[in-house]
Amino acid sequence: MIAAAEYARRRRELMRMVGEDAVLILAAAPERMRNADAPWPYRQDSDFHYLTGFGEPEAVLALLPGRAHGETVLFCRERDAERERWDGERMGTDRAARELKLDDAFPIDDIDDILPGMIEGRSRVYCHFGLEPDFDARLLGWMRRLRTARGGGVVPKDLVALGHLLHDMRLFKSRDELALMRRSAEVAGAAHLAAMAMARPGVAEYEIEGEILRTIRGRGAVPAFPPTVAGGANACIMHYQQNRATLKDGDLLLIDAGAEVDCYASDITRTFPVGGSFTKEQRALYDIVHDAQLAAIDAVRPGRSFADSHDAAVRVIATGLCALGFIKGGVERAIADGAYKTYFPSKTGHWLGLDVHDVGDYRIDGEPRVLEEGMVLTVEPGIYVPPNDRAVPERWRGIGIRIEDDLIVTKGAADVMTAMVPKAPDALQR
Repeated sequence: MIAAAEYARRRRELMRMVGEDAVLILAAAPERMRNADAPWPYRQDSDFHYLTGFGEPEAVLALLPGRAHGETVLFCRERDAERERWDGERMGTDRAARELKLDDAFPIDDIDDILPGMIEGRSRVYCHFGLEPDFDARLLGWMRRLRTARGGGVVPKDLVALGHLLHDMRLFKSRDELALMRRSAEVAGAAHLAAMAMARPGVAEYEIEGEILRTIRGRGAVPAFPPTVAGGANACIMHYQQNRATLKDGDLLLIDAGAEVDCYASDITRTFPVGGSFTKEQRALYDIVHDAQLAAIDAVRPGRSFADSHDAAVRVIATGLCALGFIKGGVERAIADGAYKTYFPSKTGHWLGLDVHDVGDYRIDGEPRVLEEGMVLTVEPGIYVPPNDRAVPERWRGIGIRIEDDLIVTKGAADVMTAMVPKAPDALQR
């Protein structure tokens, strides 16, 4: 759990960066309907959660650096016994201000009367303009009202993207954030182990998916994304999600699944033989991916660039594919002209945090970002041989393999949070 004091510290740091001539305005995620009157389960906007820890819709956070009557203000729903009977308890303004360590809180229904006056006198508004059209229209309406108000006054001239400053903060995880991410990794790891135990010929992909979801929900978490359960050639579809096929003896099974604990995600992929043993071809390709992942993990160290991990994996994969005859012309040429991308079309990893593909720049001034302690990322090389690839013998076609772990950048070697799920080839056979 993240304490209210940490959310308050984040707000102070953000206000310090923008200065007293600016205002920051952030809206909670709206409720979204699945169909008709059936809503999707509510999930708070990651940035809003990062600054408040507040989990309800219909809320707006205003940060007003230097404001004498309070710098941090939340607009949220009031307590309402009738609505709470249907939708559950609301925190309400008094409790929100007290428990979230905010200077003040007002009813969301009063925002049109209160917030424009708070904006007046500031030269810049930091916001996420362009993400939610309805809120954009409301914000522009407040600005127009200020411009036409009797007596004038200083009205902000610039709408500034909030993402760059806020997302750079989110890139570095605190001790409490890392604790949540470790818990998320433990839950996802348990789900993968349960899936491995259940997988055998004749079982449907959706049955494996059900076991994954049962394990995640049974530990008080939610899935971070819809699981991929891909048997055989389905593993060559990068974002396969139908999960309808029946597993066959001789197939590999690729599972990509993660958990979310208090909005923090994990993301694990394992590939293993359904029948308990690799074929010669499967083992040859698996060994390449496994070696590539170990080389990529070794490159995750402070002072190294984010791209070094990918480059390490590419070299191992290109070398292996050349040795097997998949690629002609030698390793250096395969890397230089991108021939390896036929079988490894993706990058090797991504940032991880409140979002599965978390925020944060991968390049600074055109150069790959240098890794620093407290960053969290995935390492997930793979080889995917399309089932219709006539450039290779048929025995290789339709083999898809990916191995993915979640890593914390530490002073030395990376901390692999997801190491509890086996991946060494001999450990996957039975």
